[in-house]
Amino acid sequence: MSTKNLTKLIILLMVALAVIVGFARFGDALSLDKLATQEMQLRDYQATHPLLVISLAFVIYVAVTGLSLPGAAVLTLVFGWYFGFWPATLLVSFASTTGATLNFLLSRYLFREVIQNRFGDRLKSINENLEKEGAFYLFSLRLIPAVPFFVINPVMGLTKMKVWTFWWVSQLGMLAGTAAYVWAGASVPSLKTLAEQGARGIVSPQLFAAFILLGIFPIAVKKIMNWVRPQKQAAAETTPGPATKPNP
Repeated sequence: MSTKNLTKLIILLMVALAVIVGFARFGDALSLDKLATQEMQLRDYQATHPLLVISLAFVIYVAVTGLSLPGAAVLTLVFGWYFGFWPATLLVSFASTTGATLNFLLSRYLFREVIQNRFGDRLKSINENLEKEGAFYLFSLRLIPAVPFFVINPVMGLTKMKVWTFWWVSQLGMLAGTAAYVWAGASVPSLKTLAEQGARGIVSPQLFAAFILLGIFPIAVKKIMNWVRPQKQAAAETTPGPATKPNP
């Protein structure tokens, strides 16, 4: 085994061990039912240690999204209830983008072969769409709730997309969905309500309409861009070039 492959194996084992230990140690404590029984303690701890609480929340969210662990949607709802709409939107927005970028980099530099074997059949289609639409293709995927992020992030890591492009497009594209989930969590009166009612406790006509708009928006933008491009090309072709002086 080469040194490079050995290094990858060691890092993979360390990541797997950290995930296993983390779930064994804190998995039950971070469950929604468990948190619902400690609402007052959580509020008191937030009041006495605000910076520590925000830092821990950020790290937890980055770890969940960066390692493609289940629970990101529930965390978003809980953070919306815990921090309020605007602080939670800011926190989740940057934490989710950081985690997605971490997942993107792990796929590109550490787990390329594994991801290639798992999603290789989709890679050709994605590369073709990136060639035609550029960064807008990733932006549209971010706006469609039906496309899971745990597929988008690692597969994009196998493309030629730059890390900076992936980061800012993801930051912008996930913002609307993040705001919708945070708003749903912030509207819940207590974690007990959320734990008992689940999705039934947060679904509202406004939230349903928001997700419909999220799905329609990228399609509408694509239609507009497909209409604008030929108009610009036609205008460029009919515009006369600069006049040239005749030779004396």
